[in-house]
Amino acid sequence: MVNFSGLVFIFRFLPVFLILYSLVPHKYRDAVLFAGSLVFYASGARLFVVLLLFLVVLNFLFGEMVWKMPGRRKQLSSRKPMLAAIIAIDAAVLVVCKVLALKVRASLLPLGLSFFIFKMISYQVDLYRGKMRRRPNFWQTAAYFAMFPQIAQGPIMRFSQGWQERPSHIRRRTVYVERTLSWQKAEDGLVFFIMGLGMKVLIADRLGILWNEIIKIGFESISTPLAWMGAAGYSLELYYDFWGYSLMAAGLGLMLGFKFVQNFAHPYAACGIADFYRRWHATLGSWFRDYVYIPLGGSRGGALTTVRNLLVVWLLTGFWHGGTLNFLIWGVVLGLLIIWEKFVVADLMDRVPLLGHLHVIVLIPLTWVVFAITDLKELAVYFSRLFPFFGTGVAVNKGDFAKYLGIYWPFFAAAVLLCIPFVYKSIVWKRKNPLVLALLFLLFWVSVYFSSISAGNPFMYFSF
Repeated sequence: MVNFSGLVFIFRFLPVFLILYSLVPHKYRDAVLFAGSLVFYASGARLFVVLLLFLVVLNFLFGEMVWKMPGRRKQLSSRKPMLAAIIAIDAAVLVVCKVLALKVRASLLPLGLSFFIFKMISYQVDLYRGKMRRRPNFWQTAAYFAMFPQIAQGPIMRFSQGWQERPSHIRRRTVYVERTLSWQKAEDGLVFFIMGLGMKVLIADRLGILWNEIIKIGFESISTPLAWMGAAGYSLELYYDFWGYSLMAAGLGLMLGFKFVQNFAHPYAACGIADFYRRWHATLGSWFRDYVYIPLGGSRGGALTTVRNLLVVWLLTGFWHGGTLNFLIWGVVLGLLIIWEKFVVADLMDRVPLLGHLHVIVLIPLTWVVFAITDLKELAVYFSRLFPFFGTGVAVNKGDFAKYLGIYWPFFAAAVLLCIPFVYKSIVWKRKNPLVLALLFLLFWVSVYFSSISAGNPFMYFSF
């Protein structure tokens, strides 16, 4: 049921939960959201519900001690050890589980651990920094950590994005704004959910078949054109799988009264690698910026300090995605590319914007190949096919590219079309148009059909 594209979630859990959630009074909705999220999580990770509950309660209790009441700066030093302790505990749980999953068994990595641990850390730091003028209660905190639209794959929403504050009529007091439910939000949420469902089922899952076919053939047996087609296909598969999930999660959030959380902003239209990662998984990027890069000094200490901080951030980003060496290589390569853009070719990229777009179109798919292939020997074989003049040289199976292009070109065409910001924005702008509504209705049922006849492919970021 943890798969948003699964029929059990769409036709059983979601409607029952939305009805219950809308019927209870405002003051009980956080408790209902937390309880429903536990049911959702248990359906896909029953053994780890206890760990989730433990971390929720522990982080709430530490948060009570870390919370910085506005105007009481002298208490900061006494809370600093508490902040350091809970961050160390959360980080240790993440590291231990990732190591166990890598060294013992992959199933030992709890579902969504990286995402809810990062939410817990940001919550503690924001409490310590005094960004919350009113102390959150247990149900608000628990619902924020465990809310089912985000627990499996993010986005990594900040507490202030879901529980907004405003001054009350009582002097020097603040209150949290109650989330309002409306047919408008529900309708908009449903539109984004359907669009995300279509991206996942009709684009990402279809292109995923191509990548699986290439793996079955064996990297040593594919031609250079098919190797490049595979790199492009995997890049687009990952994009539409995760963008699709993010749209579905944002749509669910709207249905529950939250604001829309944007996690992707057309990254393949970016003008460079750094710009690409400001647009790709934006909530993760902003998390690393606010809680790692800026505390390390950001770009304030000169070129060498900036280089160091960028490399630290990207090493941590690589480890966050996985503990195998290819993920660390992926992170370091991206860090070096961003340093290259920032310190070497920045002026040239300003004068020739095409260079930045070429970085995105050519280099990003190559980095996704490093991301995808955990075995370094197999990775070397794949790059020998991408660049045959460095490796085995002679192209094999020269007809394979035409064969697979004939099968998968409609999915590539749809994927490339939706990479154009104007196309996606036009659909969103005209979502009230009867023709667009009819197309969305058709898209929903076609997606449901394909979901029903498939094996219920999980979202790719479940692994992280």
